[in-house]
Amino acid sequence: MTFALWALIVGTLLITMALAGTLLRRLPISTALLYLVAGYGLSPAGLDLMAPDPLRYSAILEKVSEVAVLISLFAVGLKLGLPFSDRSWRLPVRLAIVSMTITVALIALIGTQSLGLSLGAAVLLGAIIAPTDPVLASDVQVLEAGDRDRLRFSLTGEGGLNDGAAFPFVMLGLGLLGLNDLGSWGWRWLLIDVLWAISGGLLIGSALGTLIGKLVVYLRSRHQESVGLDEFLALGLIALAYGLATFCQSNAFLAVFAAGLALQRVKERSGKDASSAIPETGLQNKQSKETLATHADHASAFMRQEVQGFNEQLERIAEVAIVLVVGGMLSYSYLPANALWLVLLLFFIVRPLAVWLGLLGAPVSRDQRILMSWFGIRGIGSIYYLMYAINHGLPRALAAEISALTLTVVAVSIVLHGISVTPLMSLYLRRKERRQAAIGLLQRPNGKSPAWPVRRQKDKPAP
Repeated sequence: MTFALWALIVGTLLITMALAGTLLRRLPISTALLYLVAGYGLSPAGLDLMAPDPLRYSAILEKVSEVAVLISLFAVGLKLGLPFSDRSWRLPVRLAIVSMTITVALIALIGTQSLGLSLGAAVLLGAIIAPTDPVLASDVQVLEAGDRDRLRFSLTGEGGLNDGAAFPFVMLGLGLLGLNDLGSWGWRWLLIDVLWAISGGLLIGSALGTLIGKLVVYLRSRHQESVGLDEFLALGLIALAYGLATFCQSNAFLAVFAAGLALQRVKERSGKDASSAIPETGLQNKQSKETLATHADHASAFMRQEVQGFNEQLERIAEVAIVLVVGGMLSYSYLPANALWLVLLLFFIVRPLAVWLGLLGAPVSRDQRILMSWFGIRGIGSIYYLMYAINHGLPRALAAEISALTLTVVAVSIVLHGISVTPLMSLYLRRKERRQAAIGLLQRPNGKSPAWPVRRQKDKPAP
């Protein structure tokens, strides 16, 4: 397909989405679902205008999907306004580590017992499809840094953490297949791929995000320097965290996520968070922007706002590109007879069971637990790990089988979750508002005692 034809197709799709964006937000359908359908229509199964063979173009697809995940992880970090020390992180950490580990183990069991896979291939399959997706889960993520909704925060934090937390299991699966050095009794895998990769990635990203954020705020608020080019700041921090983490053999995904989270936490020297105090009129002209960017009370908030706005646009563009390609790859994957069983087990048994076990004793409501179980959205992260495995020597027959299973899971997830996210989240918000209103009726204005006594005392007779 020529570049001009690509430009025509992509331009038409982007303009259509821009014009229909408001309408789509009111419909029970996600933009990713439309991109998936469009990609399939452009594939050899439809108009035959693009041919993204996953086995032939795995090297390119790995890098493109990796960039998309990195952009999304940085965006997720910028949205979460709580430090790792806050107790609210306990839920997403349990989902990203405990629940995901259980998911990998259950899928590995299904793979060996029902799909006829070897242990290494089954573990690899589990690692590829276990992590939830930060790119396609934007409709269930926190709306802003101050959003403290337990459901949204938990799903957002899980999506930010478990793409990186899945990497050790990918390396374990490759090692069991003889494609990665695990060391004697797995010591190298445990020390390097697990302990150092996770801790090193978080430390590197946190340090870079904090250092660069504080440096920019200091130069702007104290010396009126380094104003503008916030787009370069976002891309530069992503690239720096990724590059340094990679050279240090730590987890680059966690490093980029931690960098975004640390940048969001940077405050002015006074410690005042003035993010909500930025006047809207200050965003109308260049002079006002420069005034806010260098204001002692608004420098960090303005920096976060500009970086986040640019990064969200990148995230949407990356979503278009990757999901289009996923739709195109579907025509190259046969639908295995056991794929339907894997999908049903993953979405209706494995994910709910893993969430239930991972959140035992956690302070979550019934509605929140149900929605956390359902919104285990699979997507771009799974595509990246699939391509990563193929490029690390996965045998062609096994690569074709795992590709078919992975693409089926991702496609079904995009369809099911894309259709259900709007009505389910709307229902959740309505039920939450009704509960809050009922609690308000049961409390006095000071919010401490009931509005009426449990037992009314008889009035004393008048003297």
